[in-house]
Amino acid sequence: MEEILFNTRPRHGGNIEWAAQVANCSPFALLDFSASISPLGPPASAIAALHTSLDQLTRYPNPRYDTLRQALAQHHHLDPDWILPGNGAAELLTWAGRDLAAQTATYLITPAFGDYGRALTAFNATPIPCPLSLTAAEQATVDWTTTVTQPLQHSPKRCGLLLNTPHNPTGLMIPRSALTALLEQFALVIVDEAFMDFVPPDRQQSLINEIEHWPNLVVVRSLTKFYSLPGLRLGYAIAHPNRLQRWQTWRDPWPVNALAVTAAEAVLTDHDYAQRTWQWLNAARPALFSQLQTIPGLHPLPGEANYLLMRCDRPGSQIQLALLRRHRILVRDCLSFAELGDRYIRVAIRTPEENQRLVAGLKDVLGQTP
Repeated sequence: MEEILFNTRPRHGGNIEWAAQVANCSPFALLDFSASISPLGPPASAIAALHTSLDQLTRYPNPRYDTLRQALAQHHHLDPDWILPGNGAAELLTWAGRDLAAQTATYLITPAFGDYGRALTAFNATPIPCPLSLTAAEQATVDWTTTVTQPLQHSPKRCGLLLNTPHNPTGLMIPRSALTALLEQFALVIVDEAFMDFVPPDRQQSLINEIEHWPNLVVVRSLTKFYSLPGLRLGYAIAHPNRLQRWQTWRDPWPVNALAVTAAEAVLTDHDYAQRTWQWLNAARPALFSQLQTIPGLHPLPGEANYLLMRCDRPGSQIQLALLRRHRILVRDCLSFAELGDRYIRVAIRTPEENQRLVAGLKDVLGQTP
């Protein structure tokens, strides 16, 4: 049984069906810390918009997504031609992988989100890892430019670069100055900002405001994590119109469904929800980080995102299974991050009450004999 569970464990967070089997309970009885989704739930504005737009189910969406692109353009103060909505960030990363495959090689900061490998492999791109110093990551002293340029085997003018900020899985923010220095060197730079919305605007290091100066830059964003709508699948890319027009010719005509469009247009103007999210996270992250630091055997990394990566003195997969069976709490092991292996776990930041349950569960599990 243990071997079956190990071999079928998910590569992504949020697989509550697998976790419920391990915990021998209903999926609804689980507390999910494995998926880095806002615990505040979908905004009321999104729910209301969905209810009032059900009649759109009888019609195909506009394949140009004009109203959605206009809403996103207003949100970012850009021309709509610089924006391409997609079926989650994952779909847009697929087309980024096709563009990157045209380069001599693609440099990839590792550990890296597993979907990057899928996108690159799909088009026979040549990935070259740029290993992140985990010791420096624990101390938040990473030299991002050196991390990328040290393993260079080809002229960067003929190569691509794929990275995310805040970095997944460490949660560290890459300074805009380091990103700009890399943009000056590489032929194509894909920056995944899926978790940037969780950072208050005055602390963000986004490149969106500089996009028009960099024809070699693509920024990928997600709306579903921040607004707790992962089931709707909605992301968007920001890049030079010529590139986005090429991507449009590669894909299906209606990648974003009508309900996702309606919800997105509603949440983009829901400033109260955004403020509540930043207020929650600004209080919850340091509180949970401090509590985790007091648990022997856990070493949490500082970060800016809505999740925390922890080095563990015991195998992360053992901790995951014990939490499920004893407390019906699901955390993410890091076996899908090859460089981390089985000595790390990652946890989302949730409400104060839920975070207390996690802390109590970890104290109980780590107090047991391995």
